[in-house]
Amino acid sequence: MTRDTILEFLAARAKPLGSLGRLEELTAQLCAIQQSLAPRTTPRRVVLFAADHGVVAEGVTAWPSEVTRSMTRTIANGTAASSVLAASTGTDLRLIDVGTAGPSWPDGPIHLNRRVRAGSRNLAQEAALTVAEFRQAAAVGEEQAAQALSDGMTVVAAGEMGIGNSTPASCLVALLTGAATDDTVGPGAGASGTVLERKHVVVRDAVIAARHRFMDDPEAAIASVCGLEIAAISGFYHAAAAGGLTVVLDGFIATAAALVAERLGPGTVRSMIAAHRSAEPGHGIALSHLGLVPVLDNWGMRLGEGTGAILLMPLLDAAAALTRMASLQDVLAASHVE
Repeated sequence: MTRDTILEFLAARAKPLGSLGRLEELTAQLCAIQQSLAPRTTPRRVVLFAADHGVVAEGVTAWPSEVTRSMTRTIANGTAASSVLAASTGTDLRLIDVGTAGPSWPDGPIHLNRRVRAGSRNLAQEAALTVAEFRQAAAVGEEQAAQALSDGMTVVAAGEMGIGNSTPASCLVALLTGAATDDTVGPGAGASGTVLERKHVVVRDAVIAARHRFMDDPEAAIASVCGLEIAAISGFYHAAAAGGLTVVLDGFIATAAALVAERLGPGTVRSMIAAHRSAEPGHGIALSHLGLVPVLDNWGMRLGEGTGAILLMPLLDAAAALTRMASLQDVLAASHVE
């Protein structure tokens, strides 16, 4: 089904041409991904992947790594932002520990322990992940995509929880788009002053080293500046797209993972819808590189946890509903009968 076919169908609905604006564009995108003029948006699921980062030791964030563990417990308890937003939008939520530090805790109703290692290494001093670790984390994501397919999901999203993860995300965006690191580094969870200055230096130096190895071994270069949750999300995206699911992108970290997925599995982006553009400067660069236009723009969001993607779900419902409108021909025919 071509985009022209979809646009012709929408143009024939009982409304002035293009009168629903961006919502019609979202409908067309949804129909194109699902190759159907009757797209589905439920059941749906957001999978959150959690991991810690050794680079926090470099002073690149104002928050300690312990917050990752505290927030994963809050998510599992159903009281985090992602938890309440998912519940309010009818979105199933899963939480996967792919690499947090500290003692593990038992699997629960929504939580699974799939830890590859207790956090990535300090990317300022050595490769954050080996290729084997990167692949293992990606396989965790692939497993979750397969589970979503088995559970009958039609739309999926991924989110993350990991203090310090905007640093590897900034590295990945610079590495995979060719952008200057000064343009991909932002405050993350509130970095400023000397913390932000240190973050710029760490990202610049790590990307220089990664670029040297990228031509010979792109997967190793990516792994060297990646996080476990980012690797898992990239695997999730690739497998979800390959399985025919509609994939909704969240913010900066999740979109950095989308760059990885598209680089290692070209064509994955064709199944993606960008929910929003975050306040992080590198997010816009990543979206532009992928050729995606965010639906929710200028909202200034930068929380992560899949919250931006979850907020798009009701709009996806509305976009799908447009396909159930009467056609103008049907309306005119009914009027003639009366």
